[in-house]
Amino acid sequence: MKPPLPARIRPLAWVCAAYGSAVLLHLDRLPPWIPALALVAMIARMLIAVRGARLPGAWARVAFALLLTVGVLATFRTLNGLAAGSALLVSMGALKLLETRARRDDHVMLAVALFLLLAACLDRQALVRMPLYALQLWIDCAALAVIATPQALAGLRAPLALAGRALAYALPLALVLFLTFPRLQGGFWALPHANRAVTGLSDEMSPGQIDELTDSDAPAFRVEFDGAPPPPPARYWRGPVLQDFDGTTWRRDRGRFFLEPDVQFEGPTWRYRVTLEPTGRNWWFALESVVAAPDHRARLTFDRRLLSAEPVDEVVSFAATSRARTVTHEPLSKLGYRYSLALPAGQNPRTHALAQRLRAASPDAAAFARAVLDHFAREGFEYTLTPPRLDRNAVDEFLFGTRRGFCGHYASAFATLMRAGGVPARVVTGYLGGEWNPIGRYFVVRQSDAHAWVEIWLEGRGWTRIDPTAVVAPERLQRGLYDLLPGAAPVVARLARNNPWIGELAQAWDALDTAWRKRVLEFGAASQFALLERLGFDSPRWQQLGALLGAGLALWLAWMSWQSRFWLRTSRPDRLGRAWQSLGAKYARVGLARGAAEAPLAYAARIGERRPDLAAEALDLVGRYAALRYGPGCDARAIRSFARAVRRVRVTSGVRAA
Repeated sequence: MKPPLPARIRPLAWVCAAYGSAVLLHLDRLPPWIPALALVAMIARMLIAVRGARLPGAWARVAFALLLTVGVLATFRTLNGLAAGSALLVSMGALKLLETRARRDDHVMLAVALFLLLAACLDRQALVRMPLYALQLWIDCAALAVIATPQALAGLRAPLALAGRALAYALPLALVLFLTFPRLQGGFWALPHANRAVTGLSDEMSPGQIDELTDSDAPAFRVEFDGAPPPPPARYWRGPVLQDFDGTTWRRDRGRFFLEPDVQFEGPTWRYRVTLEPTGRNWWFALESVVAAPDHRARLTFDRRLLSAEPVDEVVSFAATSRARTVTHEPLSKLGYRYSLALPAGQNPRTHALAQRLRAASPDAAAFARAVLDHFAREGFEYTLTPPRLDRNAVDEFLFGTRRGFCGHYASAFATLMRAGGVPARVVTGYLGGEWNPIGRYFVVRQSDAHAWVEIWLEGRGWTRIDPTAVVAPERLQRGLYDLLPGAAPVVARLARNNPWIGELAQAWDALDTAWRKRVLEFGAASQFALLERLGFDSPRWQQLGALLGAGLALWLAWMSWQSRFWLRTSRPDRLGRAWQSLGAKYARVGLARGAAEAPLAYAARIGERRPDLAAEALDLVGRYAALRYGPGCDARAIRSFARAVRRVRVTSGVRAA
């Protein structure tokens, strides 16, 4: 008997739910036409199932598959990588949905949904997305249960409850494997992201460029100090060093370098751990002056910046040590002088004249630098995020015209004046300050904390940091940019600062997200051995980790065995099973009990051989049971009819066949 419509399409509906929710996980990563294609395929497949229409033919599906492959290739310019691979999988899943006929096809579609979930996990592991991933896994498990037993799991509650129980029982095993399964060296999660957006500082700076970052409240990195942190005026986070100047833009020298003199470190020592957000750039940010490269992933360049071998496409964490300052008594090389004094000819003439006048009145380079800072202090310069636009002679216009600017304007003007006065100078970009999170006990340095300052060469001291912004806006060294200029903050940041409870909630969430990254995403071999030490193992090794893994698995298996005894003792067959047991009990009373491993149809044949008078009725009832239990589908009405027929059976003792 053909099952009614709801029972026929129930597995298909759950498959569409699992596939559709998996596509939603990638909605912001896919071009719009791919999610639209998936939606059209799901609607079309459900309409075909409801109306009993024919599915597309094989040739149409082949042509459509080729067209979709070409479309993905044209969109991503490749079929490799996580983004292109996910897009191709979504497209092929939509096509596969249009040829689902049997249970095997439903399993294939469910596998597509699971692979899309895995791709989403590989792409992003932020804490805010974890509930979405858990919900997707729950839906996938419920769909698997419905595909296996569509008649027994009707509605929403039954499959979701079964899937929820299964996941709850699997959770302890997942925890044991997470804590004790040996971690391989290298980043399994570190897959390439071809379309990763580049954010943060650049390797060049024009006056007015850094202030563009003030519109972003996004974290650049987080810092945890071992002990007391440095005071606010010392929290300079060094980034790209810009040596080349064309009169308007400062750039990092490419392919040119000179040997720096050896330095000695002075002042307090600070040890800390930096956790960088993805930027797509190759530089790491560390507190001035970092003593050495933190590890093999980065090197300390000649101008004392940290440069990594690979772009920062994933969250990167490293430990570093810095001192307050460096000192050298060796001279700067001739090549260093040449590069650090270069200025474009014919530009900013008034700046050159001012520099020569101030330099002539100064006994040495340090006095010249103080004279320039005094000029900034007394000439009415203003610190602002909305300076006027500057033209070709940008430094002249700023110094003698607008006199309004951001840190990039002051750093560029000061470095130009130094070079024009014969003092080697370079612009350093990075970040200044950081917001303290009292819950997580770390500093958050945001993109809005981007800053630019200057280093000049002083004989007997070496490269010395001078921040001309501190003369115009000294509060900037003690306070964050948004505290200094509240109107510059984005709407969300202003809301958090004007409402303390919102700010505290934001800090709590950031602390929780940071703990998730530190305790879960960065949990590796070192963390496992640290766990063993906390458990009392001295000098832990891989053997002890394996023993702990084996013990955890044994405990979980023992617990599951105990639980299975409870399930077997209290489980009750469904209505069809109870009717079948009742029929078997009636035949058993006349000596025709079914064997434990005897198939239903074989049982009916044996009844017919032993009791020919019962053959017709037994064969009919057993055949109906086999069709209901193992057939393509049934409904409650057919089961009730079978149960009534079983109740009407009257088996009496009779003559057995010879």
